[in-house]
Amino acid sequence: LHKRGELVKVHGGATAVESGYTTKDAALSVRRDLNREVKQKIGKYAATLVQADDFVYLDAGTTTAMMLDYLLDDSVTYVTDGVAHAQRLVKKGMKVILLGGELKASTEAVIGTQAVQMLMNYHFTKGFFGTNGITKKTGFTTPDINEAAVKSMAMEQCKECYIVTDASKFDLISPVSFSTFYGGTILTDQIVSGYEGMQHIVKVP
Repeated sequence: LHKRGELVKVHGGATAVESGYTTKDAALSVRRDLNREVKQKIGKYAATLVQADDFVYLDAGTTTAMMLDYLLDDSVTYVTDGVAHAQRLVKKGMKVILLGGELKASTEAVIGTQAVQMLMNYHFTKGFFGTNGITKKTGFTTPDINEAAVKSMAMEQCKECYIVTDASKFDLISPVSFSTFYGGTILTDQIVSGYEGMQHIVKVP
């Protein structure tokens, strides 16, 4: 069925193939436990891409959060819109810059024009981003227009962009696009039917 494109194999089972719509963010407490082992695998691999003296943007999110335990080099400076990310990194002795602005309750992300303006002053060597949906037509999408604005600006300021996501996000669409489909390298656990052979999609080992 997976080979015929009738379902998508994911960790622990399979999901139906459809271009579904996700119009709201699930509560953070719920999203933390979804596909946890897969997210951890992706996060661990993504952390290996961070090198000494990098200037890194870390998007708020449950998959980027999985990177934090594996980030060990204190020569790296991190900028993030994730309050929990900033707290954990500081406890590890890392240099962290937290964006200013409005705190969104459901994702614990800082959003708004102040955050966007701050990002315009930074130039990142690498950035790591979560997404609610991915399709070839709509690119990377998220439910909140203000959160999308922060993601979009941060991606523009990155030399290298990585989208860290489990395979369940493919063929899902949220209301607001924050990047085109080719706007970053996708790090994921499965190559979903219809996305084979694309050089910017990397199945993590």
